[in-house]
Amino acid sequence: MTHLLTLDILGPTDMEALFTQARRLKRAREWGERSYPLVGKTVALLFEKPSLRTRVSFELAARELGGDSLYLSPQEVGLGARESIADVARVLNSYVHAVTLRTFRHEVVEEFARYATIPVINGLTDRHHPCQGLADVFTITEALGSPAGKTLAYVGDGNNIAHSLAQAAAKAGMRVHMATPHGHEPDSAIMAAARHEAEICGGCLRIMHDPEEAVLGADVVYTDVWTSMGQESESALRRTAFARYQVNARLLALAAPDCIVLHPLPAHRGEEVTDEALDGPRSWVFAQAENRLHVQKAILEWLLGRAAQDRRAS
Repeated sequence: MTHLLTLDILGPTDMEALFTQARRLKRAREWGERSYPLVGKTVALLFEKPSLRTRVSFELAARELGGDSLYLSPQEVGLGARESIADVARVLNSYVHAVTLRTFRHEVVEEFARYATIPVINGLTDRHHPCQGLADVFTITEALGSPAGKTLAYVGDGNNIAHSLAQAAAKAGMRVHMATPHGHEPDSAIMAAARHEAEICGGCLRIMHDPEEAVLGADVVYTDVWTSMGQESESALRRTAFARYQVNARLLALAAPDCIVLHPLPAHRGEEVTDEALDGPRSWVFAQAENRLHVQKAILEWLLGRAAQDRRAS
């Protein structure tokens, strides 16, 4: 069974194939054309963390492809507490055709996938956000054409967003600069693998601590919140540690004149990004949010299509 837990399973050609399908689906939606490859299919949305974009985009993706979705809240399931992860997976195997799991620890989605006979999609964990990373590079491709050789500057926390963004950008052959405060660097093993893939694909990946150095001449400037869900007790310390890492007019003046600004949202306006940067002419943030829908449609078609092929083959 093929799952999408991280972007490790995708090669550059796989990612481009997903983007080609996402572009087709986006055009079809704009023109009012519909196809229904998910008729008779139900996607369960098993969420332990709140969400706007992930929930709405997956619900719409399933519906617009002719399928259905079922939202399961933490109170209803109690994953790993009221009922074991393995038992929840075994039950859902017989009810639905795919599961999007949004949770805290990455080990939870890995354990769930071990017992799943249906595709499992990582809707966010503390280590990876693959759907976001794909939508990010898809948006860069829309804005700038081929991303190969372009410079992406990520300024902020070395978190799950940074991990999946680096993986996706590496596969696209981008030059990736990641600037974080000392002690907040991304995972070294994930970065080593992404650096290796970037070099194979004609790009590079550098980890640094100076946001101005990272942004100098960049084609894309990307940031994320300084304090993620579950880190609220650290917010005051993080505001101090990240004070130099705000994306604002001063920092953007160092980037390429036609650079674009990205942020996965929700944004803490006035902290990691200013209103001027988020709402300005360089911002592709809301196009980036929309593209979650189109990329996730492509993901559902790909995973459920592969699942059907696997069943026929067996």
